Amino acid sequence: MARSLRQLDYSVLQQCMHCGMCLPSCPTYDATRRERSSPRGRIALMRAVADGELAVSGVFAEEMSYCLGCLACQTACPAGVDYAQLIETARAEVLAKRPPTPSARLWRALTMRGLFLRPRLLRWAGRLLRLWQRGGLQAASRRTGLVRLLPADLRRLEPQCPFIAPRFSHQLIRPVERPRGEVRHRVALLTGCVQDLVFSAVNRDTADVLLANGCEVRTPPVQPCCGSLHAHNGETGPARELARRLIDLLPPESLDAIVSNAGGCGNHLRSYGKLLADDPAYAERARLWDSKLRDIHEWLAETGCRPPGAGLGPLTVTYHDSCHLAHGQKVVRQPRDLLRLIPGLRLVELPEANWCCGSAGIYSITQPAQSEALLRRKVGHIVATGADVLATSNPGCHLQIERGLAAAGSRIALIQPVTLLARAYRAEGASPEVSR
Repeated sequence: MARSLRQLDYSVLQQCMHCGMCLPSCPTYDATRRERSSPRGRIALMRAVADGELAVSGVFAEEMSYCLGCLACQTACPAGVDYAQLIETARAEVLAKRPPTPSARLWRALTMRGLFLRPRLLRWAGRLLRLWQRGGLQAASRRTGLVRLLPADLRRLEPQCPFIAPRFSHQLIRPVERPRGEVRHRVALLTGCVQDLVFSAVNRDTADVLLANGCEVRTPPVQPCCGSLHAHNGETGPARELARRLIDLLPPESLDAIVSNAGGCGNHLRSYGKLLADDPAYAERARLWDSKLRDIHEWLAETGCRPPGAGLGPLTVTYHDSCHLAHGQKVVRQPRDLLRLIPGLRLVELPEANWCCGSAGIYSITQPAQSEALLRRKVGHIVATGADVLATSNPGCHLQIERGLAAAGSRIALIQPVTLLARAYRAEGASPEVSR
């Protein structure tokens, strides 16, 4: 059972002092100037529900959905309000009190309670989608107008569908890989869902960077979803089940670190202690898991990343902060410092680097107009930098901004920082090959 706002520790709701420091950082308040569309406005609505003064109405549900969940308010808040816990609890209550429409229930059943609970099935769906994309079926359906037969929401989303990678992570990374020299650390690499299907090469790059820095890398070939998509959208039960599966698959007791290379996933992955706090069988292990979870940039900075011996030639790079990496995990300096280690790379700061791009999980589906407005704002700033490359560390941001840059006719390449680092190591002439 998901915890309701009335069951939540009331002190969490009382943390907010209504000082307004969060207002300039909130993209939805910036767009509307409505108090209810600000973090403190939403917290006031949540508190009214908890006090029994307000029903979980359509307006309440709409406002919880309109929130990006970008957590910029947490960075701005002087009182340390745990807004992530509040918005997830509120969305779970909306789901319980205001069940979605039949079509929305079907969509949730197929995705969050179907594909994203079954990693092998998700990969099969990915293979079918790749066949559709690369086998000429997608082009033929567009040419003949068959896509017009799709439901309106799917018809709008069809052009945004990312290209599926030819090989997935388990086809690129062995279950255990060891560096040529001394093993300094033993780490697990999380391959993700979208990251596995679309950016498996980034997972290979992450493994190579870890190997080049003396890490033994353990990468189970079949990994469940981390559950972030479920938790952010009120599906607390499946989120807890997925957390238990990952803890069993990668026992934190046997590892120096559990490494994530996706900002949104990483923020949720390090909250298993709260998620499973009431589970006597997993609470202690979940807290240990949280203490071992590291973003790839954070881990390399913490353990001392080896500077590459070769560069990538003259290259101007700007960096976009993933919201959940910057505001949730507080990993801001480390990606920039790692980029500066690469010879020949010039880093220029992006204006509003930590302002949301509008991806925000499934926000582009639930709030397409606001998502597109944020994307246009982000792309304008990126193009103005004159950079050759935009670096970012979250698959959702990557896909959203890549689409926006293409629509703007920009040739700026979008590459994840760990990929740039891996390329620099390979340029040394000694590939980070491994022993079995």
